[in-house]
Amino acid sequence: MRLRSLSASIAALVLAAIAASPVSAEVKLSGLFSDHMVLQQEMPIRIFGKADAGEAVTVSFNGKQASGKADGEGSFRLELPAMKADGKPHELVVQGENTITLRDVLLGEVWICSGQSNMEWSVRASKNAQEEIAAADHPNIRLFNVNGHVSLPAPTDDPRGNWALCSPQSISGFTAVGYFFGRELNQELKVPIGLIGTNWGGTRIEPWTPPVGFDAVESLEDYRQSIKNSDAKKQPKGGATRLYNGMVHALTPVSARGAIWYQGESNAGDGLRYDYLKEALVKGWRDVFENPELSFYWVQLANFREPSDNPAGGGWGPVREGQRRALRLPKTGMAVIIDIGEAKDIHPRNKQDVGKRLALWALAKDYGKDIVYSGPLFESFKVEGNTIRVSFQHVGGGLAAGKKDGLEPTKLTDSKELTQFAVQAEDGSWHWAKATIDGDQVVVSAEGVEKPQNVRFGYQSNPDTINLYNRAGLPASPFTTVD
Repeated sequence: MRLRSLSASIAALVLAAIAASPVSAEVKLSGLFSDHMVLQQEMPIRIFGKADAGEAVTVSFNGKQASGKADGEGSFRLELPAMKADGKPHELVVQGENTITLRDVLLGEVWICSGQSNMEWSVRASKNAQEEIAAADHPNIRLFNVNGHVSLPAPTDDPRGNWALCSPQSISGFTAVGYFFGRELNQELKVPIGLIGTNWGGTRIEPWTPPVGFDAVESLEDYRQSIKNSDAKKQPKGGATRLYNGMVHALTPVSARGAIWYQGESNAGDGLRYDYLKEALVKGWRDVFENPELSFYWVQLANFREPSDNPAGGGWGPVREGQRRALRLPKTGMAVIIDIGEAKDIHPRNKQDVGKRLALWALAKDYGKDIVYSGPLFESFKVEGNTIRVSFQHVGGGLAAGKKDGLEPTKLTDSKELTQFAVQAEDGSWHWAKATIDGDQVVVSAEGVEKPQNVRFGYQSNPDTINLYNRAGLPASPFTTVD
C-alpha cells in the first residue's frame, strides 16, 4: 500500500511539473492568411501572426525567405520582397515550432471594399442577379468577407473570414459593388484580383475611422476630445473607431493597392463637413495600413427621394458636395451615380455601373490605362454680366446632354440645353436657370437675376432630370460654388 501511495505521489508530482513547465505554443498566422488568397504584387509582402515570445519564425514564398522572432507579446511580422504577378499558384510556408503550409496562393491586386449597406448589398439582390451569379466563374478572382457585424471598444486581431475562389457558389452573398469592380480589373489587367469585403449597413463613417485619422484633421477636435474622454461603457461621438476596432484593425497592415468605399447615407445630416470626415478616414487608413500611397475611391450618393422644386436644393445635396470636395486629397477618386438611383429605394439595384465607374478610376490612376475615367467635375466659374460661365475638368471629348436607362449605355443627344442648374441673386435667393453647353463650358442665367453671385447644379436629394455628361457617357457631379 505504501509503494502504491508513493508511486501515486510521484506520478502526481510529475504531472504537476509538466503542467507547470512552459509549453511551446504553435505558430499561428493571422486568419487573413489562408489557402486561395491573393498577395499584393509589386509591394513588400507582410506576413503576420502569433507565436511564443521570442520564438524564431521563418516564412518562405516563391523562392524568397524572411526570418525573425516573435516580440514580447507573442506577435510576429515578417516581410518578403515585392514580386510580380506570374499567374501561377504558389505555396506559402511558415515555420516555427510547427509548420504551416498555405496552398494555391496567387500574386495579384488586392483591394478592400467597405462601407454601409450599398457596399454590403449582395450580388443576389442586384440587377440581373440570376444571370450574374451563373456567370461568376472567375477562379483568378478571390474573395474574403469579414463575417459578422462587430463593434468593439478596443481593436481585435481576428478578421473572421476565409478566402474563396469566385464562383456561382461563393459570389451570391458577396458585395456586388466590390465584385463588379474586381471583375472589371480582372478582365482588363489579366492578373488575379483579391477582394476583401468589410461592411455594415446603416453605419456612419466615424466608426470606421481609427484614432490616428481624427488626429490628422485639425477641424475634428470635437471627435478627438470625445475619444480621449470615453471608456468602454461610453461610446465616443458618432461611435468613432468602434467598427475600425472590430472589422478593419485585424486586416492591418496587409499590403493592398487600395480601397473602394460606398457610404454617406447615414452621414447625410453632416453635409459639407463630410469632406473632413472623409479626410480622417483616408488618412487614418493610409496610416494603419502603412501605405501613404493607398488609393482610395468612393461612390458619391445616388439620387433618392421625391424630386424637389426648390432651386436652393438641400437634402443630400450638401453631403454629395462634401464627397466631391474631398477629392482635394491626393490619390483619391469618386464614382458619380447621380443618374442611376431610385426615388423610392435607397438601395439602387444597378451595382454593375457603380463597380465599373469605380474601376475606371483604378484602371487610369493605378494601372496607367489611357481612358476617360470621370465625368465632368466642377473646376471654376466666372460671372459675365447677367450670366455665369462654368468650367469643368474631365470633359472627356466634350460636354453633352444625355440620359441613362438601366444597364444600357448612356444615350447622348445633340441638344445643348441642360437641366438642374440654379443661380443665386444678390439678395441670396436661388432661381432655376437656363443652362446651355458652350464648347467645354456651360453658360447659366436666370430670368430676373441681373447680378448672379453663385451657381448650383443638381443640388437636391433627387435631381431626377439631370442630363449633363461628357462624350464618354459619364455623368457630371452635382456641385455648389457656395463655401
